[in-house]
Amino acid sequence: NYVHLKVTDLTKSIDFYVDLLGFKTDLVDEDNMAAYLSTESHHYLLALETWFAQCLPQSESQGRDIFHCLIQYPTRKDLATVYLNLKNAAYPLLNAINLGVSEVIYLEDPDGNSLELYWDRPKRERPKQPKGIFDRSKPLDLEDLLKAL
Repeated sequence: NYVHLKVTDLTKSIDFYVDLLGFKTDLVDEDNMAAYLSTESHHYLLALETWFAQCLPQSESQGRDIFHCLIQYPTRKDLATVYLNLKNAAYPLLNAINLGVSEVIYLEDPDGNSLELYWDRPKRERPKQPKGIFDRSKPLDLEDLLKAL
């Protein structure tokens, strides 16, 4: 699936999504009002559009917009690379959680759009637990994540 995000500064947003999160720029429209980003395996997954911010009124009610956008990375190494990019840029994280079945980093983009970056462990690597019982989440060891590099 693809998602369209409202952004205010297209250049700043492209820099964030490409340089820090690892997307590629497929197309920037002629008016420099939108950019379409992709990954190695998928074309056009993410549209960054300034015309939303310029032409549409702010939402007056809560709960009508998406809560956050999920970006799944194929491997732990891919997530570690993105974390290293964020760390080197001193980009603030909201949270980092080890859910057992996945590892998740929460943050906001430059426009405050909430993002969840994660990778799912293969089933054979997931912790064993009795059926119907789920372990509580714990903080993600970010230094251990970097060992995947």
